[in-house]
Amino acid sequence: AVHHGIALGDVAGKALAAALLMVKLQATLRALVPLFPALDALGASTNRILHRDGLPNRFATLVYLTLTEGHGDVRYLNAGHVPPLVIRGGAIEELRGGSIALGFVAEADFTEHNISLDDGDVMVIVSDGVIEAVDAADDFFGDERLRAALLSATGGSARQLGQAVLSALQPFIGDKKPHDDVSIVVVRRRLQGDKATR
Repeated sequence: AVHHGIALGDVAGKALAAALLMVKLQATLRALVPLFPALDALGASTNRILHRDGLPNRFATLVYLTLTEGHGDVRYLNAGHVPPLVIRGGAIEELRGGSIALGFVAEADFTEHNISLDDGDVMVIVSDGVIEAVDAADDFFGDERLRAALLSATGGSARQLGQAVLSALQPFIGDKKPHDDVSIVVVRRRLQGDKATR
């Protein structure tokens, strides 16, 4: 079976220190993923390395997914990140059960979770820069606007769902520059007979 890993991480802080921590996180994941197929062990090992090599008050959040080609089963780890969302049957479910962010403490427990996606189901992960984006009145974009944008594109491709969020976000913030990274991962299980690859 062919397996695919998808990661969305976010680091505390800005500028060079944050960029270096993100590079460290990416390199650590690349090195450890082949060694730790169990995601709880992957989280614990990544956490130890980031705590050992990191700076005080610097930490990273992470959602890591493992997909198996041809199957709807998704294994995932959430280390302190915004909970992933699953869209199915016109409803949105929030996937609770995250662990502590990476790098806070040397030893911490992390939990692997599992979900099965049926044909047409969608899993969405965003950075907190999406829901914490603010408009001219300093109101947050928030979870409700995110969900409304996703539901407006229900039945669309992964690309169309991601674009729906960006299309709602841009007029909301207007001319303001986003104060944080805006990142979106959309995983859609292909419908039978659907030629789209993702």
